[in-house]
Amino acid sequence: MPDPVRTARRIAATARNTAEVVRFGGLRMADDSSGYAVEAEGRNYRLRRYFPQDLPPAGSRRAAPAALLIPPLMMSTEVWDVSPDTSAVAALHRNGVDAWVIDFGDPGSEPGGLARTLTDHVLACSDAVDHIAAATGRDVVVIGYSQGGMFAYQTAAYRRCKGIDSLVTFGSPVDTTAPLPIPVSPEVARRLARTLLDSGVLHRLSLPRWAVNTGFKLLSPARTVQDRARFLLALHDRDALLPRERQRRFLASEGWTAYSGPAIAELLEQFVTHNRMLEGGFVIDDRLVTLADIDVPILIGVGLSDTIGHPDAVRAIRRAAPRADVYELTLRGGHFGLVVGSNASRVTWPAVAAWIDWREGSAQLPASIVPAELVDALPSVNAGAAAAALAQATDLGVGVGKLVADLARGAVAAARGLVTEAPTQLTRLARLEQLQPTTRISLGLLLDEQARRSPEDVLYLFGDRAYRQEQVKHRIDSVVKGLVSVGVHHGDRVGVLMRTRPSAFSVVAALSRLGATAVLLRPDGDVAREAGLGRVVRIVSDPDNVGHAAAVADIDWCVLGAANDERALPDGVVDMERIDIEQVELPGWYRANPQRAADVAFVLFNGEGRDTRAMQITNRRWALSALGTATAASLRPGDTVYSVTPIHHSSALLMSVGGAVAGGARFAMAETDDPQTFWEEVRRYGASHVSYTWTSLRGITNAAPSPAERHHPIRMFMGSGMPRNLWRRVSERFPTARVLEFYASAEGEVILANLTGSKPGSMGRPVPGTAEVRVARYDLQDRRLRLGEDGLAAEAEPDEVGLLLARVDPADPTAVLPLRGVFEPGDAWRSTGDLFLRDEQGDLWLAGAVTEAVPTARGIALPSGTRYCLGSIPAVDLVIAYGVPDPAAEGSELLVGAVTLRPESALSTVELDRAFERMPSSQLPDYVQVVTSIPVTTWHRPLWRTLQAKGIPHPGRGRTVFRLGTDRARYEELA
Repeated sequence: MPDPVRTARRIAATARNTAEVVRFGGLRMADDSSGYAVEAEGRNYRLRRYFPQDLPPAGSRRAAPAALLIPPLMMSTEVWDVSPDTSAVAALHRNGVDAWVIDFGDPGSEPGGLARTLTDHVLACSDAVDHIAAATGRDVVVIGYSQGGMFAYQTAAYRRCKGIDSLVTFGSPVDTTAPLPIPVSPEVARRLARTLLDSGVLHRLSLPRWAVNTGFKLLSPARTVQDRARFLLALHDRDALLPRERQRRFLASEGWTAYSGPAIAELLEQFVTHNRMLEGGFVIDDRLVTLADIDVPILIGVGLSDTIGHPDAVRAIRRAAPRADVYELTLRGGHFGLVVGSNASRVTWPAVAAWIDWREGSAQLPASIVPAELVDALPSVNAGAAAAALAQATDLGVGVGKLVADLARGAVAAARGLVTEAPTQLTRLARLEQLQPTTRISLGLLLDEQARRSPEDVLYLFGDRAYRQEQVKHRIDSVVKGLVSVGVHHGDRVGVLMRTRPSAFSVVAALSRLGATAVLLRPDGDVAREAGLGRVVRIVSDPDNVGHAAAVADIDWCVLGAANDERALPDGVVDMERIDIEQVELPGWYRANPQRAADVAFVLFNGEGRDTRAMQITNRRWALSALGTATAASLRPGDTVYSVTPIHHSSALLMSVGGAVAGGARFAMAETDDPQTFWEEVRRYGASHVSYTWTSLRGITNAAPSPAERHHPIRMFMGSGMPRNLWRRVSERFPTARVLEFYASAEGEVILANLTGSKPGSMGRPVPGTAEVRVARYDLQDRRLRLGEDGLAAEAEPDEVGLLLARVDPADPTAVLPLRGVFEPGDAWRSTGDLFLRDEQGDLWLAGAVTEAVPTARGIALPSGTRYCLGSIPAVDLVIAYGVPDPAAEGSELLVGAVTLRPESALSTVELDRAFERMPSSQLPDYVQVVTSIPVTTWHRPLWRTLQAKGIPHPGRGRTVFRLGTDRARYEELA
């Protein structure tokens, strides 16, 4: 029978405690928070130093190791000091650590707090590191919880670890493709985030603290109800409740702060929709940052039951920071229990103290901290653990949906292209099909469209800086005014002579916006010859190339870029950086982006010396390449195209820049292609697509592995001209990246793409929306189409070499000198000047230009066959083939192949015989020579004229020569 007195006392105690909770929000307790002093204060933070009175002076031998603790945005700073028995700062202090905490305050009550961005908080953390390092004379251990850990990573990367000893994070996600705490797939979350960003609501609204509190409770509704019920049922026992009361009040209401809308927007933009924590290329204060720059040790705290900072997302730091030594502290518990609660007091903070002692060299690592690579990504789960996991999933209210979402991640990834890319691809294809000669289309127009749609998006990356759409637009419009002030008019041809730099892109885009034609002169070419071929009336150069002005004294010369009041320029050269654009009024004839598809947008050059040729690129041709590249490469906002090819090369202008602009992606241009710089910039820019020309990937493929290469973000190498042997090596070295090979005719509208990458060396098939092509039977000896009895040409049979023709509209006045009545009366075609063959599956293979065919005594030989066979030899690096005069047959030539070898390799007659065993004898090279080097152009195309000028090769120092035997079946090495 119940004791009436005891029951009455229990009821009375419950009533008193309930009244206290209603009145004060909880049970009243003495304020036993840890003492601190505010050592510094900035616009967005205050820097607390705990227990300052107990620390030895800086510079003394007993100076304590310093640690900076960073809270997440939605939690108050007191997360590090919730109660005496769970206080992180107190625990660290007891272990001899000088604990500092950055206090962001509650944005809802701080002046300007609801306008803060993530960048503001990262810069505040960086300032705090500077202050602590100066005050203590020590490098700082930076500790972060949840989003505070993300700040720790971003701060270290932004500073490139200057002044930082090591990083310690708890439940801090790095990969947003890992399971989320809400029952939706990462792809759906990205689309929802994109929709929210596009609405602009986050720039007007923020989350108040009650909304943040409610949101986190909704992540675990059952647990919230259980905790509330447990508290209410224990209200009669004050002594039992008091030890956990401060923690309960913190999580129930007092520990939450408002979350500014701009900070949420930046979080969604950089790290949810684009996953830049993992892939790199996020922007802090207009500086490009990547976690791959972190090279200090990292300790991650992983909660096995954590659904907010999922273990997969937290462990992804190993991929994001390949140069850092990563260690793991595996904890049994959820997100909040990592740093608050009895488990944190018993396990977490003693382990962190031991980590700091280990970094000081005064102790060994505890057994609980192990190298991350030794931790299984998916630890074995016994029946009890499985039941607990299921219970927690149910407790979170996302049980079935979460489990199904986990199982479906592979299927979601596979379907992502169809779901997210199909509408964009269809839009691009529709625009391709609608391009008529009178359609308004140009580089300047597409840039204006992007700037109008997303002015804050990053467009261009160079030299670790990010340039946003609105910044680039302002610069281009300013250059337009400068060009107008020096006399450039709509329709003028203006030479552009610049190395890779932002000004080069700006002036090319400005000429497009002005309606002029940009003639892109090559710094390593014959400037006078190219200026004449391009019919330029004025040249704009950078300061580095102003020395060429003397070669074209009759052409007005301007300099743009690298403003310097004291630089000396030749007489008559105009410094456009000194023009006051505010005083320039645009004339009445000016209309932005007036050019039509049929207008010549650019003039590019190929060939060397006397073989230099000008290529006129219309806006239609540029748009076909740009939209075709964006379609074939599936470029979308958030992707980054990285190019080491100078902008004066067609691949850079039409494919890298054009594809990125048409696809809404970012593009980055590099000044050098050495492997170390390449990997540093790929990680810092977050490059998803890397463009190439010819052999430009040879350096990174042959180089020793780089630490930054591990878990790289590159999804695709795209370009043209890659030799088949290099293609194979690239695919072997970088198996997670696909090669997308393009072919574009020198003039006309032929664009082919090997979309699958399954046939190295193949040019693939026409990109949708580009010209129809056929391979016509061709007489190599007479260099003309083979016509039938009816006078019409016929298509070549599979695997038969023929001439590639592109269909043109017979009524198109811009179609230059078409071939009419080729396959049927009334049709019109244009020759590409290139030989192709089509295989049984319909894929096209380039057999070389008509002009490179070699007339031998046995008939016409194609150097492409020699290149193909020599490239199949594993030891071979670079390959060229060419003809030299045959002294035994006037008017005939001998076919010569030349190769360089990979390091520590040699070439034997056995390998040569095997490589050419299936080649017709009439196509075999008469000589094969091994040379120490083969020169290449600035765009990495191998040059053969230097070796050709030396005639028939002879063995000598650094040169091994093989000659085809008299039986024309075996090779012999010449002594």
